[in-house]
Amino acid sequence: MQEIIQQVEAYLLGAIPTALLFAAVVLAYEFLVQGPLMETLKQRRARTEGAIEDAHKAIAQAEARTAEYAARLRQARAEVYMAREQRVKQWNAEREAALETARKAASAKVAQARAELDAEIAAARQSIHAAAGELANQVVRAVLPAVAGGSR
Repeated sequence: MQEIIQQVEAYLLGAIPTALLFAAVVLAYEFLVQGPLMETLKQRRARTEGAIEDAHKAIAQAEARTAEYAARLRQARAEVYMAREQRVKQWNAEREAALETARKAASAKVAQARAELDAEIAAARQSIHAAAGELANQVVRAVLPAVAGGSR
């Protein structure tokens, strides 16, 4: 058994430099490879997340601009519609004014024609009244001589 213990002891003593070398390699790996690699991965993740956040911000800005453009477009359409409605109202008012002027002119012409007709009627009545007396005299003269003289 003593031999076995001595052999194990020799193996353990022989393994100490290997263990120390392994620990040195692990520490060197930690400081030379693992640390910088983790730092690089952290920076990469930060950059990636920053790029994603920037992309989200750009998308939000684009959506805001789109909404703003849509609002401006709606406003411009409303202004065009209002201007069109205003022009239509103005045209209708001008048309109504022209129609009212034409109605007044026609009404004035009708009134003038009516007045002229009334004047002609009055003149015709007057001439009929004036001629009626003379016609009555002519009828009386034509009838009276035949009656006074008997039969012709």
